[in-house]
Amino acid sequence: MLTNRYVQYLIILIVLFIISLVFIKLKQKNFSNEINKLLKYLGGKDNIINIECNMSRLKVILKDVNIVDKDGIQKLGAKGIVEIDNQLKIIFDKNAKTLKKYIKELL
Repeated sequence: MLTNRYVQYLIILIVLFIISLVFIKLKQKNFSNEINKLLKYLGGKDNIINIECNMSRLKVILKDVNIVDKDGIQKLGAKGIVEIDNQLKIIFDKNAKTLKKYIKELL
């Protein structure tokens, strides 16, 4: 009787593990979709000269700041955008490092 109960617990744990993996995978797909949108809003890959991360800020040096869709970037969750010459400093909270990593992979 006890082994039957352990098997049931094991099955429940396996099902919960599979559900959590599916949830994580779906979240990653959404994140990569957001990265592609961010690249588009920044004027495309060819518009980006360099990208750096400092705490919660993403610093992007661009060829042409005029083609950037700042409203689109804010809709993605940016808390603020500061434009200085040919660079943007975008505040993204804790996601800034992850965003930089994925954007660098796509460049």
